[in-house]
Amino acid sequence: MSKIRLSKTKYCNGVQCPKMLWLQNNKPEVAEEIDNEGVFATGHKVGILAQNYFGDYVNAEQFDAEGKQNISLMIEKTKEFMNGNANNIAEAAFVIDGLYCAVDILHRNMDGWDIVEVKSSTSVKNINKDDVAYQYYVLRLCNVNVKNVFLMHINNKYVRQGELDLKQLFVLEDLTEECKNKELQVKNNIELIRQYNNTTDEPVHCVGQHCETPYQCAFRKYCCGDLPNPSVFDLRATTTKEKYELFNCGIKSFEDILTKKPKLGTKTMQQVECFLKCQPDFIDKNAIKKFLNTLTYPIYHLDFETFQEAIPSYDGQRPYMQMPFQYSLHIEYEDGKLEHKEFIAKEGTDPRRAIAESLCRNIPMNVCCSAYNMNFEKGVLCDLANIFSDLAEHLLNISANMHDFMEPFSKRNYYTADMQGSYSIKYVLPALYPDDTELNYDNLEGVHNGAEASSIFANLADRTPEEIEKIRKELFKYCELDTLAMV
Repeated sequence: MSKIRLSKTKYCNGVQCPKMLWLQNNKPEVAEEIDNEGVFATGHKVGILAQNYFGDYVNAEQFDAEGKQNISLMIEKTKEFMNGNANNIAEAAFVIDGLYCAVDILHRNMDGWDIVEVKSSTSVKNINKDDVAYQYYVLRLCNVNVKNVFLMHINNKYVRQGELDLKQLFVLEDLTEECKNKELQVKNNIELIRQYNNTTDEPVHCVGQHCETPYQCAFRKYCCGDLPNPSVFDLRATTTKEKYELFNCGIKSFEDILTKKPKLGTKTMQQVECFLKCQPDFIDKNAIKKFLNTLTYPIYHLDFETFQEAIPSYDGQRPYMQMPFQYSLHIEYEDGKLEHKEFIAKEGTDPRRAIAESLCRNIPMNVCCSAYNMNFEKGVLCDLANIFSDLAEHLLNISANMHDFMEPFSKRNYYTADMQGSYSIKYVLPALYPDDTELNYDNLEGVHNGAEASSIFANLADRTPEEIEKIRKELFKYCELDTLAMV
């Protein structure tokens, strides 16, 4: 029986779900495409920067003529660097008994070496512990004297001032003892993964939370089989764990729920019954009236677009801080008149001062403001106030007078089946205006949601002037629809 080759990625896949590896090896064509481009790009950028943490370093990564990693050459380079004077080796490669790993940073520690695994996250996750434990196991088999094992991750409390301080940006978590304690577990996992994946017949493996945690599995849809539309996975106000428990009990459709009557929350059952029984819209007029009575005209409907960076580019910026670069503002008067104002920052610049000043110009103090899911907007305003003391009073006044237009929907004061159990504006708007093409996010060009807006603006400075002009127009159109939806 041949041994399947394992890398640290494949080992972690096998720990998450051994069938994931079996399908990768035997039925790769049934995998769904999962868009991890942004995550990979961030991880790569963080990894490159982290290589400078200990000072000068050499890189053992090598490529062949086709641009693929040349593992054999990487292993040779690693041995050469370890036997030489290198104190820090990036992408140090090791292989033994079909087990391969490339260490992000191999740091010389007197007569031994420290393993340093770099992550763009802000904390240590269980899968990270499995990752470094595997590397420790492989290097020990290769007779490397491993002194310590560290997980290096982002410190989200770090605030940039001037040049990046890598010692403050990154946190080193010592996982040495955990790796030592996991050594036998890693050995057993490897044997189990190999045994599982050496079978010819497709193994039977129940679906569950492991299909989505810690990473979304590309084979989840295949393993779930043909699902009705809607299925239990479309339930709202229900945990992921509960959905998989229902599925594994044979409850797949909304009809199954009514027939088998599992214990579910009121909001979940409302979603099911409204869909199946074609019930009329639920309207709590008193609750809605109470909410509307808190509003005064004119109403300033506000929506922000933001981007996040793992590595802060500007002074006063934290890792993964919400950086507002755009807003849309619809001013609604009592007679129905609408006035629209908008702002988008200059690409490639710190957008915060300009957007804060624009807000203070366009929104007077002590007026009624609204947002959809206002905690996000209030958080952005608070961050701006903390940075710009001269504008703080005005910005905090805007925040203090904010009303949340999500409230009547999140509390189910109004509910219709077309909302599909959700109170997201992307579901509420088409449910209320199903035939209005101008209120359809799918009809927008280029930018259809906040994630797309964030990703596009973050890299906008790299585009041509013509592309920038076109994209800015698309960003304006998208953000404008968010506040028009509130109107």
